[in-house]
Amino acid sequence: VWATDIGGYFAGRAIGGPKLAPRISPKKTWAGLGGAAAAAAVTGAVTAYFLGYPAPALVVAAGLGGLLAVVAQIGDLLESALKRRFNAKDSGALIPGHGGILDRIDGLLAAAPAMAILYFLLNGSVWS
Repeated sequence: VWATDIGGYFAGRAIGGPKLAPRISPKKTWAGLGGAAAAAAVTGAVTAYFLGYPAPALVVAAGLGGLLAVVAQIGDLLESALKRRFNAKDSGALIPGHGGILDRIDGLLAAAPAMAILYFLLNGSVWS
């Protein structure tokens, strides 16, 4: 999720282009989403490599990273939509200048359950 945020930020700033959801989050771009997915894919593959997984698993890890980046972005957009719905600039004051603590974990709140579901689907059992 951190790789998603970082990749999305830098790709969006560097490339710009059409907005992803201008009424919900006016600064997010499609290029940022692409950068987010690419950064998460690379992070997934590199992590799998350093954990000693074989080459086919690196491809799977990259794919899961890219997919989870999209899920994290959806979580981010949902949190932004909630803030707009309730006319709140920030989701709290615990971390000044960062939109609140919920802004730091919104992608994680979407990606973590999605990863858990994918884990159970890929392993075939909740009990394995």
